[in-house]
Amino acid sequence: MPNPPQSTVEWPPLPVKLKILFVDDEQSLHKLFTRIINNSAVELKTALNGLEALTILETFPADVVITDVKMPHMDGMELLKKIQEHYPDTFTILITGYSNVPDAVTSIKTGAYDYLSKPFDFKEIRALIENIAHHKDLLEDEYLDVNTTNDRRKNHRFENIIGRDRGMFEIFKKIQDVAPTDATVLITGETGAGKELVAKAIHYKSLRKDQPFLALNCGTVSESLMGSELFGHEKGAFTGAATMKKGYFEMADKGTLFLDEIGDVPLPVQVSLLRLLEEGTFQRVGSTRTIKVDVRIVCATNKALQDLVHENRFREDLFYRLNVVPIHLPPLRERPLDIPVLVNHFIKKYAKKLNKNISAISRSAMEKLKTYQWPGNVRELTNVIEFIVIFCKGRKIDEKDLPALFQTASSSESDNFNIQLKSRSISRAESTLIQTVLTETGWNLKQSAELLEIARGTLYSKIKKYGLKKQEE
Repeated sequence: MPNPPQSTVEWPPLPVKLKILFVDDEQSLHKLFTRIINNSAVELKTALNGLEALTILETFPADVVITDVKMPHMDGMELLKKIQEHYPDTFTILITGYSNVPDAVTSIKTGAYDYLSKPFDFKEIRALIENIAHHKDLLEDEYLDVNTTNDRRKNHRFENIIGRDRGMFEIFKKIQDVAPTDATVLITGETGAGKELVAKAIHYKSLRKDQPFLALNCGTVSESLMGSELFGHEKGAFTGAATMKKGYFEMADKGTLFLDEIGDVPLPVQVSLLRLLEEGTFQRVGSTRTIKVDVRIVCATNKALQDLVHENRFREDLFYRLNVVPIHLPPLRERPLDIPVLVNHFIKKYAKKLNKNISAISRSAMEKLKTYQWPGNVRELTNVIEFIVIFCKGRKIDEKDLPALFQTASSSESDNFNIQLKSRSISRAESTLIQTVLTETGWNLKQSAELLEIARGTLYSKIKKYGLKKQEE
C-alpha cells in the first residue's frame, strides 16, 4: 500500500490542464489516488488493467498514464509498449511492488517517464506531475504564438527542444526557473542541438517578452568588426564608417541579446563586454560618450570555455560573469527516447506544410532513425524528415523512403565512425565513474544519481548501456 497522505487539501493549481489515467488492479487505490490527485487542473480517469486502459485511451487522450506493472490480462510493461506505439505524446509512470534495477532499466529504455516503487510517496508523484505540466506549458506557448499578431513571437518556436528524456525535463524546469530573472545564462552544446531555441524560450518566458530579442553569431564576425557590431560606431571612427551605427547592445535595450559562439569574441572586445556586464555601460567605437543600457545577456558555445581560459584565450573574470546559470544541451545521440517523439512531431509538421497525407512510420524505419548517431543533432533530423516527407509516395513512411545514408548499415557506420571512435574513451571513463559511485552508495540509485548530478532515468539507461552489475560481497 502507498504511504497514506498527510492531507487531502488541494495542491497549488498546475500551469496547464492535464488528463491523467490511473491504472491498478487494486480498486481501493483508485479512491485513494482520486483524493490525492486533487487539483482543479487535473481530469482523472481510472482503469483496473491494461486492456481497460487502452479502451479508455481511445476516447480520453491522456497526457499522463500512471500504471501498476503487475496486473491481470495485460501488465504495465505491455501497456507501456502499446502507449509508445499508439500514443507517443503520452507520458507513462510505472508503479510496482517489485523494485529492482532490471525492471527499472527496461521500463525507462522502453520509454517510461519514470519508475516508482510501492509503497510510493504521493509527494513524489505530485512532483512528477508538476514537471510534466511545466513541460507542457512551455511547449504550448509555441502553438499559441503561431496565431499571435506579434511578429517577433510568431517566429518563436520550441519544437527542436521537445523531448521526454529526463535530462531534457531538467532543462525545461531550469528555463522556467531562470526566465523571470535577469540572470546571465551560458548555454553549451554541440552544433544543431537547439541552443538558440533555448535562448528564445528564456526570453519569451521572461518579463522582457514584449521587448526585442536579437541574436548575433560571434563566429561569423571578423575580429576587426566585432566591437562595432556589439557596441556600434560613430561616423568616421574607421575607414568605411560613413555614418553612425548603433550596435546590438543598443538595439536590444530593454530586451535580450543572444551571443552565439561567445568563445570567438577577441580578447580586446572581452574587456568592453565585461564592463557592460558589471556596469551596464559602454562606448561606441570612436566615441568617449558613455551609453547606459538595460539588456539581458544569454550566451552559447560549442567549445569548452574553461579550456580557452587556461589557454589565455578567454578572460577568467568574464567567464564567471557569463556562467551564472549554465545550461548544457545533450546531443541527440544521448537522448534515444526523444528521437521517436521528434520524428513524429516533424512528420506531422511537414506533412501539414507540404499538404501530404502521411500519418505513420514503420517500426523498421523508426529503428533505422533511432540507431543513427545524428552528428548534426536535431537540425540534421529536421532536414532528414523534411526530405522523407517530400519524396514519400504513400501514407506510411517505410525504410525505402529513407535517404540513401540509412539504406545500408555500412554507410551509416562509415558516416558515424569518427564519432564512435571519439566516444569510446569517454564511455570507458563514464562507465568507471558510475560503477565507483554505485559501489560507494551500496547501489542506492537515488543517492547515486544525486552525486553524479544526473536524472535517475539517465542513470538507469547508463547502467543498462554499460552492463553494470552489483558486485557480490
